[in-house]
Amino acid sequence: AGGVRISSRVYGAGRRPSPGAGGSAEPEAAARRGVRVGSCLVGRAKPAVGLPGTLPARRAVAMSSLSPIQIPSRLPLLLTHEGVLLPGSTMRTSVDSARNLQLVRSRLLKGTSLQSTILGVIPNTPDPASDAQDLPPLHRIGTAALAVQVVGSNWPKPHYTLLITGLCRFQIVQVIKEKPYPVAKVEQLDWLEEFPNTCKTREELGELSEQFYKYAVQLVEMLDMSVPAVAKLRRLLDSLPREALPDILTSIIRTSNKEKLQILDAVSLEERFKMTIPLLVRQIEGLKLLQKTRKHKQDDDKRVIAIRPIRRITHIPGTLEDEDEDEDNDDIVMLEKKIRTSSMPDQAHKVCVKEIKRLKKMPQSMPEYALTRNYLELMVELPWNKSTTDRLDIRAARILLDNDHYAMEKLKKRVLEYLAVRQLKNNLKGPILCFVGPPGVGKTSVGRSVAKTLGREFHRIALGGVCDQSDIRGHRRTYVGSMPGRIINGLKTVGVNNPVFLLDEVDKLGKSLQGDPAAALLEVLDPEQNHNFTDHYLNVAFDLSQVLFIATANTTATIPPALLDRMEIIQVPGYTQEEKIEIAHRHLIPKQLEQHGLTPQQIQIPQVTTLDIITRYTREAGVRSLDRKLGAICRAVAVKVAEGQHREARLDRPDVAEGEGYREHIVEDTKPESINDTTDLALPPEMPILIDFHALKDILGPPMYEMEVSERLSQPGVAIGLAWTPLGGEIMFVEASRMDGEGQLTLTGQLGDVMKESAHLAISWLRSNAKKYHLTNASGSFDLLENTDIHLHFPAGAVTKDGPSAGVTIATCLASLFSGRLVCSDVAMTGEITLRGLVLPVGGIKDKVLAAHRAGLKRVIIPQRNEKDLEEIPGNVRQDLTFVTATCLDEVLNAAFDGGFTVSTRPGLLNSKL
Repeated sequence: AGGVRISSRVYGAGRRPSPGAGGSAEPEAAARRGVRVGSCLVGRAKPAVGLPGTLPARRAVAMSSLSPIQIPSRLPLLLTHEGVLLPGSTMRTSVDSARNLQLVRSRLLKGTSLQSTILGVIPNTPDPASDAQDLPPLHRIGTAALAVQVVGSNWPKPHYTLLITGLCRFQIVQVIKEKPYPVAKVEQLDWLEEFPNTCKTREELGELSEQFYKYAVQLVEMLDMSVPAVAKLRRLLDSLPREALPDILTSIIRTSNKEKLQILDAVSLEERFKMTIPLLVRQIEGLKLLQKTRKHKQDDDKRVIAIRPIRRITHIPGTLEDEDEDEDNDDIVMLEKKIRTSSMPDQAHKVCVKEIKRLKKMPQSMPEYALTRNYLELMVELPWNKSTTDRLDIRAARILLDNDHYAMEKLKKRVLEYLAVRQLKNNLKGPILCFVGPPGVGKTSVGRSVAKTLGREFHRIALGGVCDQSDIRGHRRTYVGSMPGRIINGLKTVGVNNPVFLLDEVDKLGKSLQGDPAAALLEVLDPEQNHNFTDHYLNVAFDLSQVLFIATANTTATIPPALLDRMEIIQVPGYTQEEKIEIAHRHLIPKQLEQHGLTPQQIQIPQVTTLDIITRYTREAGVRSLDRKLGAICRAVAVKVAEGQHREARLDRPDVAEGEGYREHIVEDTKPESINDTTDLALPPEMPILIDFHALKDILGPPMYEMEVSERLSQPGVAIGLAWTPLGGEIMFVEASRMDGEGQLTLTGQLGDVMKESAHLAISWLRSNAKKYHLTNASGSFDLLENTDIHLHFPAGAVTKDGPSAGVTIATCLASLFSGRLVCSDVAMTGEITLRGLVLPVGGIKDKVLAAHRAGLKRVIIPQRNEKDLEEIPGNVRQDLTFVTATCLDEVLNAAFDGGFTVSTRPGLLNSKL
């Protein structure tokens, strides 16, 4: 309803024809008589680079006369539907349809005369998308326009943007041609002549012209005359002829395309004045309403600013505004009192005193008032010197840790060491621990237990997917919506300065344009720096040295080396089957019974059933899947218990027919039933419900995992390897086959570069030792690749695999293939090989050995230099397995085959391994 647009318009007098141009319009001469209003071209229209007419225009200025200007009788038509171009105005239009593109390319870009820059703009007429479509009905009246500028681009599709200036109206007489662009014979409707002086115009138009001029002056004077564009427009109203004002002002004020189209169709000047006056009146009323609204708002603001200091002097008790003001003043007084009594450091105290002084002088309507107040409240609430007292009883801590967690000896040992040193030294800095292990082994719950053991507050910060360093350090207070980082927010939440902070999933931090949060953690997790941690929001140092930071991760591969160097890494391996059974019966089953409202008198899960769940329904390093399976069992039992209670309630009712005799008959005919047997709805289940293998199959379905080791090793060319993953250890089958070919080695199974190199090492070593072990191809030749292709496959092809530890497994698999002998079905192996046949150490021995134990294997071949890692393996696992240490591939092959791997040597002949 308000506002006047003064942009993208050209105002000015008409154009004169250039002598000898054959009636073509000369825009430059008339354009030199205008002025520029803001960013708008008023009168002076300068052709764009590449358009003709600069030199002839100068000649036309000297040779022009007062004769009227005529446009060419034939004009190319530019079809537009976005806007309406009026005479005396300028408009930018986009050209992207077929006919309009041909017009720009053929007429404007390749034209050599001034006449080629004059177009006929037809409004309210869309151009068809292709040349094959017929030309739509054209609007009867258009505007002859001068193309001032052409800008083109090829992205995302070829298009041009034209800057065109309206000259005069014309009427289409006949369309001469439609392709490649429409050309029509036109008749000029109004003449762009040198208008007479204002006195003569006033005499001819009379009261209508005066009324229009009065409204136009009133509209312009309602605007801010200090703006240069408005001042120039006011001068143009006096200098321009009255005949040009309706078109010019219609293009300036806020009007719709339909209204502009009506003005364009108004050929009579008197009709044009009558249609434009209501538009001016509407714009004036909108401006009056807008100015009235703004004036009220400014008066309200001034009133608030003026009343605030007066209200303290002229105190009027009992008013609502006075009560609100008193409450605000009381809050500020209380905040100031908290700042004085707080035990914050001197530097922070100085900052708070300075900010509270600014707050007192600041009006509440200012946005910075709320920001400053929130900042001061945060500074007061932070625990600068408030801490909890640690419980340093080592014996009680050991009992508490053993009750909460089974196994995890390394973690418990490290916590007890911290307690012991804390007893001897009070001002010990908090350690930076990092628990690394597969999911589901209890890393997060151990952190909670550590806080419970020490008697400290616990706060968990989830870092998975965080990609903004401001989440750690906070935002500066110059930003809108700024807030402190997660570290300071956590301290505010717990209310003490020595909590246990658990930084969960530190290996899953991201990186983006907002910075690297892992780099921001370098200051937090450095004991030499975090005593002076500065949050961007606080902008004051805070001491984090008493905070016990515990980070968790599944792998250290994705943690930056600088951050990894600041943390004490503690490996948390997966659980053995015996440990899982103990965890299930100590923690998981009681928790599931409590969650499902069951009691031990209603359900019994023997250890044999738990072992079946572990071996046949779950295969993981942790216990999360085991917990879910136990939950499924409890839900099925809860259904049976609820149905039994419902039946007993029905049978106990006195109005049930054949009550007592019927119940006695049921008791006599009671038989064991399946957990899901619902055929006898009157029979309540016997308590407790015992979960055996048959009930397990009814609830959980058929077993998901079977012991398939012996079946997979039923033919030569198959061996079992051991692999490490972030989820724990896994057994890995390696399969090989040979066929007639050209000596190519094919590797499948999504293998990485290191594993591919291990395969090439293994085949090269076997080829160099083929005579020693009497290995031949299908034709009996010692050259194993002669007319033979070898295919190595690592099953689970959807899983990416890489690493050097599969070298011994590949060599054993290929030796089995070429020798025709079976690898022992109870043997698994791991180790890196060299070209000379040496076996080098690898990592993840404990997880790999546990995976072999879960799979039911009996012997494990490991590098001799990994023998020291066997000390970390639980004693019961070491008793169940036989370990073979090897230094070279000869020892690996001898241990992998029954009866050893025979070596055929000739007397006096020394076989080289290279």
